[in-house]
Amino acid sequence: MAVSRKVEREILRGEFLQRIIDCFLSQNEEVLRVKSNEIAIPCVGCEGNEDFAVITVKIPTGANKGLEVYDGYELAQDYEHKLAEKEEKAKEREEKKKQKIAKDKAIREKKKEIAEKGAQ
Repeated sequence: MAVSRKVEREILRGEFLQRIIDCFLSQNEEVLRVKSNEIAIPCVGCEGNEDFAVITVKIPTGANKGLEVYDGYELAQDYEHKLAEKEEKAKEREEKKKQKIAKDKAIREKKKEIAEKGAQ
């Protein structure tokens, strides 16, 4: 029996959501089904505040209503590149900050020397 692509995606989504639910239930976690593709898990933070972790499962069709195929591998690589760029920029900012601190320290010492010479 052939099923439409939409139905196939709904079946996949349901199967993966059930796997996730089963995984949390095996760890004695309470799992609340809040939407057809979403679950909420009650949790308590380090300060004792009660929150919910929400997990959404979706099977994307891709851009342009499925005309451009969704490529998880490509998106993962793009994300890695963005993280690497962000880390590089943070290192550059830190280096500039260190240079400015050293420059400001040198200026303060120079001013201190000038003030000491002027006092004599």
